[in-house]
Amino acid sequence: MEKRTDARHRSFYIDGAWRAPLSASLLDVVDPATEEVFTQIAAGNAADVDRAVAAARKAFPAYAATTREQRIALLARVLEGFNARKEDLSQAMSREMGVPIKAARDTHFPSGPAHLTEAMRVLKDFAFDVKHGSTLVAKEPIGVCGLITPWNFPINQVVCKVVPALAAGCTMVLKPSEISPISALIIAEILHEAGVPAGVFNLVNGDGAGVGQAIAAHPDIDMVSFTGSTRAGVAVAKAAADTVKRVTQELGGKSANILLPDVDFERAVTLGVARCFNNSGQSCVSPTRMLVPGDRLKEVEAIARKAAEGIKVGSPADESTVLGPVANRAQFEKVQRLIGAGIAEGARAAAGGAGRPAGLARGFFVRPTVFVDVRPEMSIAREEIFGPVLSILGYKDEEDAVRIANDTPYGLAAYVQAGDLERGRRVARRLRAGILQLNYPPVDRGAPFGGYKQSGNGREWGEYGLNEYLEIKGIVGYG
Repeated sequence: MEKRTDARHRSFYIDGAWRAPLSASLLDVVDPATEEVFTQIAAGNAADVDRAVAAARKAFPAYAATTREQRIALLARVLEGFNARKEDLSQAMSREMGVPIKAARDTHFPSGPAHLTEAMRVLKDFAFDVKHGSTLVAKEPIGVCGLITPWNFPINQVVCKVVPALAAGCTMVLKPSEISPISALIIAEILHEAGVPAGVFNLVNGDGAGVGQAIAAHPDIDMVSFTGSTRAGVAVAKAAADTVKRVTQELGGKSANILLPDVDFERAVTLGVARCFNNSGQSCVSPTRMLVPGDRLKEVEAIARKAAEGIKVGSPADESTVLGPVANRAQFEKVQRLIGAGIAEGARAAAGGAGRPAGLARGFFVRPTVFVDVRPEMSIAREEIFGPVLSILGYKDEEDAVRIANDTPYGLAAYVQAGDLERGRRVARRLRAGILQLNYPPVDRGAPFGGYKQSGNGREWGEYGLNEYLEIKGIVGYG
């Protein structure tokens, strides 16, 4: 992607066409590997949101009346479009948020087609009408949806909202993150080429204050689906409260990874480090707290140090790079602050530490860091860092491990590694989190994705994601 400003970057997709914004404001889009601005996007305002919502409201009755077969055919055309634009999307993500190009192609991109395929499978046999005696329980599209997505997994996060909304028969206004907006603009092109009817999908770029707030508070939006930080999720919920709309949120996490004593520690620790550092640690489900038996701490430290030091950090354009930069300056500074807090509070960096990796003087690169001598009350064990930082904590017994794992305001994901699967299942059931992963399983796109406590409410993926975009109507006496 050459350094240029595409005119489309300064446009919004509203009512089936690319339109000039009503606002004259622009936002820089920065390459996190070089810290240089490589394009600018239009920054919308409440008037731009009004225009997009009006288009979505106008399009809703006709689109809501389409058949499941028509929607499946539409999603199939969208899937074709995704596959045709794989390299464009991969290059865009690598440039806008710093993911290594190999990971962009092999990990980030496939999430789009995978969720589309799962949505078509679910939609084929989904029970929109169910009879209970003489009562018909009907599931109907909720209406106009406001979709607000983050920067860390641009394709996955957009598709996980847009696709179930399309499958349900809803219309929508999307605000992608201003940090990673270019891939979302390509997705808008894909939807247009696939024949999504005018007004069904609309995109308005901008920041949270200018566009996100307007979407959340808009009286003609029936539902808001938000993914991002817990702090921002609270603001969205407050803005939405006056209009009593449905709000679903997928927020922060501080996931525990319990290694029970009977596992292969070489494998469990090495994979745990890799999972924690995946996407430069910028994942809400990262297993950032590794809980191990207290008498195995030295062994675990040595394995984790070796794993961390073997990770290649470098340019996202290099096919051999495993870890790119974090996505923006604010995130870089936050990670550096928390690494400093870990050291100040008495933890020891067994690998990594403050500053950039050797040989990388520019870019928002972070040293892959493993902390030991970590206590549960430390900042690094409680705050979501969102960077390649792992905290290793010791536990006395199974009861202690469960207590430490659950001692968090978050409840998105948790991990259990167990040689005895039955014991692993028992521990998993005791953990207060929405997503439990036993023994590093493969991704299941049909599993419910969402959290407990301050990690949000509602679920995404598969049938569970589709249900969030449906309203329930009971017709008593239907016969």
